[in-house]
Amino acid sequence: MNKFDPHKHHRRSIRLSGWDYRSPGYYFVTFCTHERQNLFENLDFRDIAVHALARIPEQQHARHIVVDESVVMPNHGHVVFDFRAFPIQADMTKSMGNFENALAGSLGVVVGRYKTAVTTRINNLRQSPGAKVWQRGYYERIIRNERELEATRQYIINNPARWAEDKDNLDALLAKMTYHR
Repeated sequence: MNKFDPHKHHRRSIRLSGWDYRSPGYYFVTFCTHERQNLFENLDFRDIAVHALARIPEQQHARHIVVDESVVMPNHGHVVFDFRAFPIQADMTKSMGNFENALAGSLGVVVGRYKTAVTTRINNLRQSPGAKVWQRGYYERIIRNERELEATRQYIINNPARWAEDKDNLDALLAKMTYHR
């Protein structure tokens, strides 16, 4: 058995080094369900996820954020967050408890709290406390210009139409297969 070596056995951050993820700008985020399960085919679960996204700007830690564009698909979701100027207060420069190394109002805290809220509500509904809803982490991209922003918005808008071709859409894959006896 190999001993744990922190230089070999750790998750490397794909976050932009030195970037303050509370900074004004547009952020494209993708989050996926645990084991790419089509959890959000269940309309009650999808409604929970959609409603929680819409409520993000109402939260104390996220009042500087606008949900610019979003979609919740059967096994993942995409959102463009528009971060406005962040009102730094003395107590908001602290780390956010469970969200290790994350500052209040940062992208990591916003995504973490969203995923926690959705997980809690879904698990309450299906009476499965502690069951995983999400993959660990999320994918993000800092949107750098207007052209990229428009392309990202269009990608999100078109995502439902492309679901039929998605490699994780088992129903579409099975429909393309031919049964041989």
